[in-house]
Amino acid sequence: FLVLIDRPDLLADEELPQVMGRKRRRDEWNAIVREYTTQHTTAEIVEKAAMLRIPVAPVLSGRTVLDHVHLRARGVFVKNPDGDFEQPRPPYKLDDEVLGPRTPTARLGEHTGTIAWGERDRPRTAPAGSADDLPLAGLRVLDTTAWWAGPASTGILAALGADVIHIESIQKPDGMRMTGFMSAPPGSAWWEYSAVFLAANSNKRSLTLDLAHPEGMEAMRRLIQRADAVVENFSPRVFESFGLGWKEFHELSPRTILVRMPAFGLDGPWRDNVGFAQTMEQISGLAWITSHPDDQPRIQQGPCDPLAGMHSAFAFLVALAERDRTGLGSLLEVTMVEGALNAAAEQIVEWSAYGNEMQREGNRSPYAAPQGLYRCPDQASTTAEQWLAISCETDAHWHALRDALGDPAWAADPRLDSHAGRRAHHDEIDTHLRAFAATVDDIDRVAEELVALGVPAARGRDPRLNGEQPQLVARRSSEQVEHPIVGRVPLPRPPFRYESVERWVRLRPPTMGEHNREILSELGYDDDTIARFEAEKVIGTRPTGV
Repeated sequence: FLVLIDRPDLLADEELPQVMGRKRRRDEWNAIVREYTTQHTTAEIVEKAAMLRIPVAPVLSGRTVLDHVHLRARGVFVKNPDGDFEQPRPPYKLDDEVLGPRTPTARLGEHTGTIAWGERDRPRTAPAGSADDLPLAGLRVLDTTAWWAGPASTGILAALGADVIHIESIQKPDGMRMTGFMSAPPGSAWWEYSAVFLAANSNKRSLTLDLAHPEGMEAMRRLIQRADAVVENFSPRVFESFGLGWKEFHELSPRTILVRMPAFGLDGPWRDNVGFAQTMEQISGLAWITSHPDDQPRIQQGPCDPLAGMHSAFAFLVALAERDRTGLGSLLEVTMVEGALNAAAEQIVEWSAYGNEMQREGNRSPYAAPQGLYRCPDQASTTAEQWLAISCETDAHWHALRDALGDPAWAADPRLDSHAGRRAHHDEIDTHLRAFAATVDDIDRVAEELVALGVPAARGRDPRLNGEQPQLVARRSSEQVEHPIVGRVPLPRPPFRYESVERWVRLRPPTMGEHNREILSELGYDDDTIARFEAEKVIGTRPTGV
């Protein structure tokens, strides 16, 4: 990146290479970057960044994203069958085919009296709670992914009972491990402390394997032949450089499903560009509408990763059903950017249908007025800021809020009787709501009173404190797990429930290479060979150079 912005002189700075160092010197760092970016066009910067393998993308809107050269070349946008406006296609392809014909939306009551329910193909049974009874029990999945999107996908498969083997190398560990140093005690095995790594890798086994080593690649080939699926999220050229393009992969193991999760797809002008969740937020339009009207676009800092993971897990189930039908594995292409575009589809529809380029509105919404976060007095018992969230979507919500406020004269203004009127005069309403919030000494009590009267309201909560949120606690959104290095940690449960599953975390997140011997023994390697692999660093339990 320093080469990109013509500042290689900063390599000598010992603080800037660290994330926390750049955060501490945020203003200085932003000034350094903007000194370069303001002298070059977006297109120039993106082209140079691509050559340097840096994840960079233009910040696009629902209007400008439709003209992006890569997305157009891949045919990502399709006509809606109900009109002449555009929308993103489904974000995955099976054997190079987009799944499912697009048909018009059914008219109200169109199929009344025509739907017949036949017998189910197989009996409906609830899992009994053990791993053997979960839906994917008996399947083996090789997880060669890194960071968050891929591990989130395979994490769902592991929760559903698959034997998932997370594969990385000590030469190039899973990049998400590198964030562990920010929370690890000095002198500890900091690569085991990454919160996101721990959250995404429950119920998996860990194998380190140097795929650049001939014997490491031979072990990988043996694993592929014994696997039901392989999931990878490298840039497209990487798996192909290992001799594992789809043709070679399918010849090696015809029944194994290959799930590929490239940032921008397996073809098109941006095929070899790299990207993370933040890149997807920038290019898809999500960043464009995030922020206040007088501020720059802001990224959401990561949701496109688990979003891509959920799409990938769903697509895998489709491929699994296809294998049940044909007996052969399929190639799945689950492109991160297309998952993000589906999340941002409203902007694309608004522009292509109505010519409306959606803009940043801060905490406001086209569908609710008033809506916002209102600052309350600070509390002596905490250093956290105090915010009250209110959102009125309907006239009933608005009248309930008026009642809660004592029906003040300003709220009786007839201009505020409709949603359109409240949207038009949102600034005036906010002035009064800020004055009200300034008198609130107990946010939780006031929020409960507002909800009881029919007003959608809640405390604005720091997400790091979600473990204390009463509803999430009651729903057991996390489970406590003992880790041999990190200690006792809360890990998130899947975003669904089975009545018969009491605990979803059957296996704690593994330490690096924890299951090397176990897995290699299953492949037929003897103890002497495994010991030699350790000595030659084909496998290991800590990153090289640490």
